[in-house]
Amino acid sequence: MPIRPENRARYPQDWPEISASIRFGRAGSRCECTGECGRGTHDGRCPNEHDLPAYGTGSTVVLTTAHLDHTPENCDPANLRAMCQGCHLHYDRQHHAQTRAQTRRAAAEAAGQLALEEL
Repeated sequence: MPIRPENRARYPQDWPEISASIRFGRAGSRCECTGECGRGTHDGRCPNEHDLPAYGTGSTVVLTTAHLDHTPENCDPANLRAMCQGCHLHYDRQHHAQTRAQTRRAAAEAAGQLALEEL
């Protein structure tokens, strides 16, 4: 998944090498998700492999590296998991909802709007 510009400084300079070592070294180009994504579409390890058709959709798989604690600074291999884009998006869905709400709130405050609970 692409790194948002505002988060780029949170990643170490050698992130491309760290990510590649997880995706193509440890994971052998295959998604390492064993269900923690919550999709419920596979038993055991996800069968998706980088650059091959995805099961179910046939789209080309892009293998990504997920931070299990959603903290880009924490690049301990135990905190990193190679995931296909589908598993990664599902794994991050709650985190994305939280950051989306924070972004909307900040935009509303910047526009001079207050939340109802603050009135």
